[in-house]
Amino acid sequence: MNLHAMPHTFKYLRTAAIAALSLAAASCNSNPATPLEQAPLYGATIGGPFELTNSAGETVRWSDFAGQYRIVYFGFTYCPDICPTDVQRMSQGLRQFEQESPELGAQIQPIFITIDPERDNPQVVGDFVDNFHPRLIGLTGTPEQVKSAAKTFAVTYSKGEVPESGNYLMNHSAITYLFGPDGQPIATLPTDLGAEAVAEELAKWVR
Repeated sequence: MNLHAMPHTFKYLRTAAIAALSLAAASCNSNPATPLEQAPLYGATIGGPFELTNSAGETVRWSDFAGQYRIVYFGFTYCPDICPTDVQRMSQGLRQFEQESPELGAQIQPIFITIDPERDNPQVVGDFVDNFHPRLIGLTGTPEQVKSAAKTFAVTYSKGEVPESGNYLMNHSAITYLFGPDGQPIATLPTDLGAEAVAEELAKWVR
């Protein structure tokens, strides 16, 4: 055995061990993005062109958000429970993600689209979204425009029975979609599991 060579051998092994530990630590501390090809809605034909109106009365198109991630939720402002709960959790989850990853969070545009244009005019929609997130956009339109947009986003809805009070409800599918910068669907956000689950889902796909 060459005893003179041993210190060099130990030095080499020690350096290699440190490098290996550093690599392992880096792997543990990082959160590698999941390939988009593995996204639940990858390749689905959901979402696409629409022409609606924002709270300022301006025309808004799907193409206006090109290059941004988009969170899209269809609901109605007179909803007593599900819609405000979903939008609140969606907004809280986005806020949490923004705190953890400010630059990535800034790339996400949250959008609320009414399925009750009969009552949800631009001002009503604007007042509603102001309660949740400073960048949340509220959109409405003519019944035909809303119907077309809902169909494009695979959202179903119908008007409930109208009581004497006139305060009817809307039946609708409650889905919170996440779309990529190219407008392609990525996943649904688990608002039913709370804000933290929403933030975790955003962290999987927004990069």
